[in-house]
Amino acid sequence: MLEAIARTFFGQLFIAWLLLVLGDFLSTFCYHVPEHVFGRLHLQTHHSAKKTFRHYAILTANLQVLLDGLLGALPYLLMAVALWSSSPIGVVGGLLFGQFHVWWRHVSALSWQTPKPITFLCQVLFITTPEQHWLHHQKTNTGFGDIFTFFDQPARAWMRFLRWLRLYRRYLPV
Repeated sequence: MLEAIARTFFGQLFIAWLLLVLGDFLSTFCYHVPEHVFGRLHLQTHHSAKKTFRHYAILTANLQVLLDGLLGALPYLLMAVALWSSSPIGVVGGLLFGQFHVWWRHVSALSWQTPKPITFLCQVLFITTPEQHWLHHQKTNTGFGDIFTFFDQPARAWMRFLRWLRLYRRYLPV
């Protein structure tokens, strides 16, 4: 059934969208938010006060930064494998858009200002802009969702639960 839908242009767009939504969901809830609560890798490479976007996201060849990027991208790659038989074109399109979005959301270090029509379109489509992503760096408890802004509120709730779990775990007798 999914293969028949994916043969059309709109079907290929749907597969690309599905890859991005499911990949963003898994990346946000299985890696990004838990890493904010339990981990150090993401916080050191992505949110350190000593780093700028240019330093860690664009120009670095640091292995920790590359590992953090790979772990964040892994859910998208898993979705790509799962959806490949439905639409290779849709999968490649989704991965290309996802990579473009990674580069685009990190351009605020270059004093980028998203044009108002694009900002409006992104709001309508719930797509994270560079300015929104930069807010996440300034306030790490907000602005979750690599690509889609609609994951922010559920991710905040997930973060509160994980913090409670971390605190509860700390006081459990061993």
